Amino acid sequence: PTALLVLGIQQIHVGQEMIGKISAAGQLMQCSASLDVLFLLDGSYSIGKGSFERSKHFAGRLCDALDIHPDRVRVGMIQFSSTPHLEFPLDSYLTKQEVKERIKRTIFRGGSTETGRALKYILHKGFPGGRNSSVPEVLIIISDGKSQGSTATPAMQVKERHITVFAVGIKFPRWEELHILASEPPERHLLFAGDADDAANGLYSTLSDPVCTATAPGCKVESHPCERRTLETVKELAGHYVCWKGSKQPNAVQASLCPFIRWKRVFIKHPSRCFRTVCPDPCDSQPCQNGGTCVPEGLDRYHCLCLLGYGGDVHCAAKLSLECSVDLLFLMDSSAGVTLEGFLRFKAFLKRFLQAVVGQDSPVSLGVAQYDDSVKIPIELGQHKDVISLMKSIDTLNFSGGRTLTGRALQYIAQHGFRSTPVFADVQDDLPRVVVLLTDSKSQDSVAEAAKYAKDQNLFLIGIGSSFMRAELTTVTGNPQQTIVYSDPQDLFNRMAELQRKICSVGNPEGCQAQSLDLAFAVDASSGVGLENFLRLRHFVRSSCLHFIINRDVTQIALVIYGSKAHTVFALDTHTSNSAVLQAIDQVAFLGDSASAGTALLHVYSDVMTVQKGARPGVNKVVVLLTNGGGMQDAAAPAQQLRHNGILVFVVVIGDTERDTLLRVAGSPSYLVHISSYEDLQYYQGLIIERICEEARSPVNLCKPNPCMNQGVCILGPGSYRCECHGWEGPHCETRILRGDSLRSPALPPRSHVQWSPRGLQHFSRALQHSKR
Repeated sequence: PTALLVLGIQQIHVGQEMIGKISAAGQLMQCSASLDVLFLLDGSYSIGKGSFERSKHFAGRLCDALDIHPDRVRVGMIQFSSTPHLEFPLDSYLTKQEVKERIKRTIFRGGSTETGRALKYILHKGFPGGRNSSVPEVLIIISDGKSQGSTATPAMQVKERHITVFAVGIKFPRWEELHILASEPPERHLLFAGDADDAANGLYSTLSDPVCTATAPGCKVESHPCERRTLETVKELAGHYVCWKGSKQPNAVQASLCPFIRWKRVFIKHPSRCFRTVCPDPCDSQPCQNGGTCVPEGLDRYHCLCLLGYGGDVHCAAKLSLECSVDLLFLMDSSAGVTLEGFLRFKAFLKRFLQAVVGQDSPVSLGVAQYDDSVKIPIELGQHKDVISLMKSIDTLNFSGGRTLTGRALQYIAQHGFRSTPVFADVQDDLPRVVVLLTDSKSQDSVAEAAKYAKDQNLFLIGIGSSFMRAELTTVTGNPQQTIVYSDPQDLFNRMAELQRKICSVGNPEGCQAQSLDLAFAVDASSGVGLENFLRLRHFVRSSCLHFIINRDVTQIALVIYGSKAHTVFALDTHTSNSAVLQAIDQVAFLGDSASAGTALLHVYSDVMTVQKGARPGVNKVVVLLTNGGGMQDAAAPAQQLRHNGILVFVVVIGDTERDTLLRVAGSPSYLVHISSYEDLQYYQGLIIERICEEARSPVNLCKPNPCMNQGVCILGPGSYRCECHGWEGPHCETRILRGDSLRSPALPPRSHVQWSPRGLQHFSRALQHSKR
C-alpha cells in the first residue's frame, strides 16, 4: 500500500444529499429472520475508553438493522481484553430497546488485546444462550485488529463451524488482521465503525440472501468503491550524520556516514467496497414544473423549490396575479386541425392559468369562446363571480372538430364578444379589451382583414400557438411581442407568467416603459461556453431587447462579446430602433478562445459607457454580464470601478461556479442570478428585466459616470450639473482652447473633485505632453 499524508478515515464519493437519502433508506432495512448475533467487543487499552464508547454506540446502531425478538433475531455480547468476559447471553434481553440499554451500561475493562483467546472461548463455550445448530450464528468482532497473539488458527476454526464472522474496524484499525478474522469473501464481511450507516447496510446486504428478508419494498442495498484508511507507524530515512568507527590501527578511529532513521505516523490507504441502501426516490418522476427543483423528504414525500413567479401550487404552477383591470376573452380553437388532444391541452392550460391569476378580489371580467366553422361563447364576459363556478363551466366545454376558420372567429368576436360586459359601480366600463387566441392549426380562411377589423374595434390581440404557427400569429397580432410560441406541449404551461405580463401590458409597452436607460450586454463567447450555448445566450439577448423601446429618448442598447479580448458589436448610439438592434444581434459571431470577464467589464467602462460613445448624462446605466463563470478571477476590480461610477453590474451565471467569486463581481446577492443550465435561462428573463427596470427607476447622480470629457470636473447643481474644464471648453469640455501659438496647459483639478482612472491619467498625460511641444 502507498503511504499518504492525508486527512480523514474513509472517503466515500457521494454528496450530502445522497448521504441523507442513504441514511433514510437504511433505517427502513431490517434483518428479520431466526438469527443468533453475538457481539465481540475489544475492551483493551489499545482501543482506549473513548473508542470503546464509540464501539458501544456502533453496536447499538447495528441493532437498529436487526429485528430483535425471541422468535427472530437474538443478541448477546462478550467483551475481551486479557481475558474474555460474557456481558450478557443471547437469551437475556428479547427486545431491541432492552438490548440497546444493556449495551450502553457496559463498562470498559482494559488489558492486553488477546483476540485469539476470545475466539478460543467461543470455540469452547459456543454462543452463550443461543439456540440449536439450525439457527444461523453471526459473530460481529469490533476491534482495532492489534492482537498480542496469533489469530489465524482460531479464526479459521470458528469459520469452519459455519459461524459467519464480520470484522469491524474501530479507531485506526490494522486491516490486514481484520481480513484474517472476517469470513469469505472478506470485502463483504469487513466493515468500518466510523460510518455506521455504511456498516449497517453492509451487514444487511451480506445477510439478506438467504437469511434476512427486507421490510421496505422496492429498496435494495448496493455496493460502491470507496477508500478506507488507517494510521500506522513507519520507518523513514531522515538523512546521514557523521559517526566514528573503530580502526585496525592502534589508537585510531575512522569517520564515516551513518544513516539516521526516524519513525513517523502516516495514513495508509486501502481500496474497499462500501454499501448503501437505495429506495425509489419520490423525485424520480420529476414532479416539479417550470424549472422548479424537487427536494425529497424521506422516502415518500418531497417539496418543490420554485423559481420566482412560480409556486401557485405544490408543483410550481405560475404564481401570478392580474393586477390590472381588463375585459379578457379567451378564444379557443376547437377545430379538427387542433385535434381532441390539443383542445384538452388548451382547456388544461386555461384552467391552470385562471386558477393562478383569478382571485376573490380580481378586477378581471372574463369570458371564454370556442370556434371551428362557427363561434360559440359558452362563458359570457363577467358571467362568473368566483373561480369554482368558472372552472366547472370550463370543464363542460366540448370538442367540436369542424374546419379551422380563425378569420371568421375573430370577426365574430369583434362584433359580439364584448357586448354583454357588465358595468359595475366600482369598475369603469371602458376597460381595455383583450382577446387571447389559443390555436394550433393553420386557418382555412384569411386572418389579416379580420385581425385589422378587430384592432379597429380597439381589441388588443394576443396569440398563443406552437412554433409552426409563429408567422400566422404575428399576422393576427401585428406584433411579434404579442405572440407566445411554445416548443412542446409542456412548454405551453411554462408560458403562463409571460401571458400574464402581456395581458397587463395593454396600452403600456413591456420592459421599462417610459424610463430612460443605457443598457449594455456583455456576452461570454469563449470556448468554455461553446457555440451551441453561445447561440442560446444570443437568443436570450435578442428576446430581452424586445421588452424595451429602443430610441434616443428611451432605451439605448450596446452589445459587447468577449473571449480573451472584448469587442463592441454595436455601441449605445449605433441603432435607434428595435428592428435594427435585432438584425445586428443576429449577425454576431462566436469567438471561441479563453475568457476574461475582467477585460470585458474594463472595455465596457472605458469604451462603451462614455459620453463619446453615446452614453447619456442623467440616465441610469446597467451592464448585464452573461457568462458560464469562466475567467471571473480578474473581474472584481473593474466591476467595482463601474459601480463607483454609478453603473450597475448585473451578473447572470449559467452552471457551477464558486459563489464567493461571483458575489465580489456582482457586489450584492441582489445583482447575481445563478442558473443551473442554459435551458433554464428562459425562465429567468422576466426576473432579470424586472430588476433592470427597478434600477432604471432609481435616482440618478448626474455626475456618475463623469459626463465631462478631457478630465473636466463635473459639479452638481440643483437638478443639473456643469463641467469645470481645464484647457478645454464647451458644455462637456469637448473643444480644445487655442491661445496664440500655444496651448494653455491643462491644470490638474483638485483631487477631491475627481476620481482618476488609469485611462484618465493616460489621457491627461498625453494632453500635457502635447501642450509642452
